[in-house]
Amino acid sequence: MQDATARLRASARYAIRSIVFRREEAFAERTTALDSRFALVAVTAGKGRLVVDGAGCELKQGSVHLVERGRTLRFEAGADGLSHYLLGFDSSEEGARAGSLLPTGALCCTPFSQCLLLLDALYRQRETQDELEAFENQIRFGELLVFLGKQNRSATFEARIRQEVLRTAAELQNQYALPLTVDQLAASAGTTRAKYTQLFKELTGQLPLEFLNGLRIEKAQQLLVLTQDKLGDIAQAVGYSDEYYFNRRFKQEAGVTPGQFRRRRRNPDRAFAPFLEDFLVALDIKPVVQFYDRIWGMQDYLGLRDVPGFDLSAGDWDALAGYRPELILLDGGYRRWSLERCRGVAPVLRLPATAEDWRETLHTIAAVFGVQDRAAEAIARYENKAERARAALSVAWRGSPPSVAVLRISELSVYLYGGSRLGYTGPVLYGDLGLKEPALLGRLMPHERRAAVEPETLAGLDADHLFITFDKREGEGRQLLDSPAWEALPAVRKGQVHEVDFFSWMNYGVMSHQRKIEDVLRLLG
Repeated sequence: MQDATARLRASARYAIRSIVFRREEAFAERTTALDSRFALVAVTAGKGRLVVDGAGCELKQGSVHLVERGRTLRFEAGADGLSHYLLGFDSSEEGARAGSLLPTGALCCTPFSQCLLLLDALYRQRETQDELEAFENQIRFGELLVFLGKQNRSATFEARIRQEVLRTAAELQNQYALPLTVDQLAASAGTTRAKYTQLFKELTGQLPLEFLNGLRIEKAQQLLVLTQDKLGDIAQAVGYSDEYYFNRRFKQEAGVTPGQFRRRRRNPDRAFAPFLEDFLVALDIKPVVQFYDRIWGMQDYLGLRDVPGFDLSAGDWDALAGYRPELILLDGGYRRWSLERCRGVAPVLRLPATAEDWRETLHTIAAVFGVQDRAAEAIARYENKAERARAALSVAWRGSPPSVAVLRISELSVYLYGGSRLGYTGPVLYGDLGLKEPALLGRLMPHERRAAVEPETLAGLDADHLFITFDKREGEGRQLLDSPAWEALPAVRKGQVHEVDFFSWMNYGVMSHQRKIEDVLRLLG
């Protein structure tokens, strides 16, 4: 009787607003802004990551998370894709005070099969018009909340500890040189060593000391390449008091000793730099092999027609070894493609993440190969090109620039790219070229690189011109172009929609930015 009463009480305080089931393809990403007070995420298959307002956690089958309104969710699927339920629900005023019913963040859910049966039933009956079935579904939802609530009564403390563990992991990015122990990190997080180690592995995929040593070796690689400091000094700088131990750890991580790594780095004829080939071309360096994707294709805009391609999605590292690269350069997205495995092929240098600051990336790569003068020349060429293009556009439009927007379209989503400081396109279009941002950008995504837009949101996009590109990996989704919502857009009605190359527009490189300028001049100048 008590359980039945609890279910009815829960169902009265909380009401489902929506429930969707999504299957994300391998390595796909989807961003969702919550329109309900709470959202429950339950993973039914695959692996990936859930990023909530910039903080990420691992997802796998059986993961259940509760998120509150005002948060932006980004789902990042792993190599096997990701399937999940997303259940949005609201609460009455009384229920709002009982946000105590469930803590936000990761939830305990054992056995997951019981949760899954309830979610499956809720999903099947989501559109029922029968009043009795709808009432039954509401009670079933109450059963789900009671089931989770019982397991997570003490989980508020657990959720706080998880957040503390994530905090310590983030702080290690700047504290890697300190003589830290797992006991110290656990004490900082307010938990035991055993619990800290368990949660750290669950949240990051690595044990604490593995994570810390990885950071130290990554920083050491950058110092070996970008400075002439002695090996002993570099060891001290990244947190190793014993140079012999530093050499041993470095070889375990990089496959070669620090000295060998430094000597091999200046061979531009044998470099592999997936997703960074743009910068090599700008520096007049030809890679030994170039990245391509069997679905996306090859970066044709770079003109590397005589350079063989390597399919990253296949992960055939023996085939990569056949090209005999001497150095592999990786950017911040290497984990998405499991590129850390490249270290078995050749020494790997992971560059500092700079994103929109492509000039810093160019300078860093130029320093790797000792061609800093070429970086300065490439930047000067770009800035001259941008200045001349901006002047030409100002003349063409009599000083009143049109508003433009960029959309990335697929079967799974439509993404709108951000303003003058963020993303692949905004800094070029709105910053360097002085084109006008549509009002929707400021309202929808003032501090984000991109946002997924639903049809009703898309209807408010009043840009004069649209630049569109299609993500083949997720399926192109060209049927959108035949929809009434699309045909009603101002740019579509005026015939001012321009399809552009995926690779050159979805990239931060200097060559890709020059291609964007050329496309804009050709289409709008």
